[in-house]
Amino acid sequence: MIFHSIIFVLLLLEALFANAQTDAVDRVNPLMGTKQILLLHGRTTPFVTPPFGMTHWTPQTRNSRINELSYYYGDRHIIGFRGSHKPAKWMGDYGYVGLMPGFGEVKTLSDERRLRFSHKHETSTPYFYSVDLKAKQGIVKAEMTATERCGLLRFNFPNDEDGFVIIEATQNPAFDGWIKVDAENGEIIGWNADRNSAITGPEVPGFKGYFCIKIDRKITSYGTWNGGEIYNDSVQIEGKNVGVWLRFADEKEVKFKVGSSFISIDQARDNLAKEIPDFDFERVEQECKKVWNDHLNRIEVEGADEDALDIFYTSMYHSLLFPRNTSEYGQYYSAFDDAVHDGDSYNDFSLWDTFRAQHPLLTIIAPERVDGMVRALLQMYQQGGYMPKWPNPTYTNIMIGTHADAVVADAVVKGFRGFNLDTAYAAVWKDAMVPPDGDSVKDWRDRAPWTSYEARSGLYWYKKLGYIPVDKTSESVSRTLESAYDDFCVAQVAKAVGKTEDHDYFMQRSKFYQNLYNPETKFMAPRNADGSWNEHRKWGFTEGGPWTYLFCVMQDVPGMIDLMGGKDAFVKRLDKGFGGIFRYIHENEPGHHYSYLYDYADAAWKTQKRVAHFRKTKYHNQPFGLNGDDDCGQMSAWYIFSSLGFYPVTPGTDVYAIGTPLFEKAVIHPNPNDPSIQFTILAKNLSKRNKYIKAAYLNGQRLEEPFLHHSDITRGGELIFEMDSRPNKVW
Repeated sequence: MIFHSIIFVLLLLEALFANAQTDAVDRVNPLMGTKQILLLHGRTTPFVTPPFGMTHWTPQTRNSRINELSYYYGDRHIIGFRGSHKPAKWMGDYGYVGLMPGFGEVKTLSDERRLRFSHKHETSTPYFYSVDLKAKQGIVKAEMTATERCGLLRFNFPNDEDGFVIIEATQNPAFDGWIKVDAENGEIIGWNADRNSAITGPEVPGFKGYFCIKIDRKITSYGTWNGGEIYNDSVQIEGKNVGVWLRFADEKEVKFKVGSSFISIDQARDNLAKEIPDFDFERVEQECKKVWNDHLNRIEVEGADEDALDIFYTSMYHSLLFPRNTSEYGQYYSAFDDAVHDGDSYNDFSLWDTFRAQHPLLTIIAPERVDGMVRALLQMYQQGGYMPKWPNPTYTNIMIGTHADAVVADAVVKGFRGFNLDTAYAAVWKDAMVPPDGDSVKDWRDRAPWTSYEARSGLYWYKKLGYIPVDKTSESVSRTLESAYDDFCVAQVAKAVGKTEDHDYFMQRSKFYQNLYNPETKFMAPRNADGSWNEHRKWGFTEGGPWTYLFCVMQDVPGMIDLMGGKDAFVKRLDKGFGGIFRYIHENEPGHHYSYLYDYADAAWKTQKRVAHFRKTKYHNQPFGLNGDDDCGQMSAWYIFSSLGFYPVTPGTDVYAIGTPLFEKAVIHPNPNDPSIQFTILAKNLSKRNKYIKAAYLNGQRLEEPFLHHSDITRGGELIFEMDSRPNKVW
């Protein structure tokens, strides 16, 4: 009996030690959010790439296009492995390249070349992916790892089988591609001009995604293909849906290292030489793993169940993917003026989503990137005329508002200065003051074919009337509310450059939200150009309705509370907003700050209750783990902040509203250059029942209000929460 007890204790200690030694990156589950149930889907993709990598490597279970991701968990076949630049379901891929192994007769069409797979024989991490592909002839194991601009793929075929690999230069029938085989030197080069989102943006005649592929086995036979047509011994081909096929000597294991570039084939070749000089798969894998661990360990958490830890670090992974770094060793290609420039840049900013929490999160966990991201937005302004809404890779007119203003203002207010402040103000001023072409006559429908850059659509009317009228501009209520917030952000940049009159002017305009509050209906409501309320109360909203946008005033929460009748009335209204079906929808971004608004109305305990509820019910450590769009890390950033115990209700300020912590201990390392700076969060007496904050102490001083400041975190210190099962209704 004693012997068995000792064994049990030893096994328990071993398990605890093993859990303590788990690398943060090995807690990441890239398959979280990839499973669809009816129309509900997390819309994430299992990418293999370092943080902010230029090219993401992913298995393909279907052809990628707008509204279609490359990978769906419910699919049972794989059609290829792609070096992708697709940021989200609703946006397009561009400048990609794909590879796919096969057996026997060469097959190129996706529904013919596909091979069956099982999730039981699939491994997905941020730094490595592998899967067994099943065919009649046997199983080929496919593996991928990556660097920032390159991928390394390894295919293991069964012995003595007639294996081949196809390389897909382009898939989209609307765009040309070109590819060439150099069998003697084991090199494939090519490009495609594909931009899936081209219809929503301007022409970019010089755009191409280039690639250079090198192979570690002798090519014994080869050819090209166009659609389903095979051309034996053909060296090169140009057209739509084209590629090459290859067979090899000693084909059991074949490695492909793939360099990508937006500058040239020579640059793709140079990127490959710098990042993957040999075919050492394990070295590249371990280097990618190390980079992820270094980034993920900038927040260390403990004192929660395994699923919570896995969800947290998976959320970190999602939040560190975008925007992608498009710099190529001192140069970058810009699709805003179709030219190559010296310097660095980023792309795929999902700004309508990510300004809310993902970009503020990066000011804490990736501060060394923030200046470069702001510079990228300002470069787009200089090269194209305005900062973008969601570049993909150029203007797309997707979503509303000019929320690059918020990203710039947030950086400015938090003390970042690695960009030209005067240029920053010129860019945000233009957003706020110069209406886009034809603004007085265009209604700017969502995803309408390109005519000109939308910028802050409805600005002509906004300046004239103090709101955007529903009978002139689509999505008018949402556009008015978000323009008022953007005006607040412009005011913060004006203040930083000493433009006092401009600051006061934009602060006055930031109150324009009041012009759409209908005191009779107690909602933000659509208004006509003549000043009358439109009879269709649900018109004028973006991805939602009146409840979705009722509490959308981030820049003036006290003013919104007064508008709705004071704190007690506001809390009742907020309760009602959370109480009905389809009123609060956590799966979409406009309401992500709503749970935290109770802090401003002397009801912080209700913030704690709501945050704990949504944290538990909307995030799960499984393929169906996100019901809604992650949108380049925004859903994930909400979870990270809300697990730590605070949230940026108003980007463009240095204030965080306190929620409730998930972990007994969290240590934030806000300065990668100085690991001695730590901000430690301790939650005493934390449990599932003890979700309420009895008291909070910052560096030994009791917090009298439920708010923190950015500098509290970045200069290091200690925040202690004393938790209880009973609400503290005084704080």
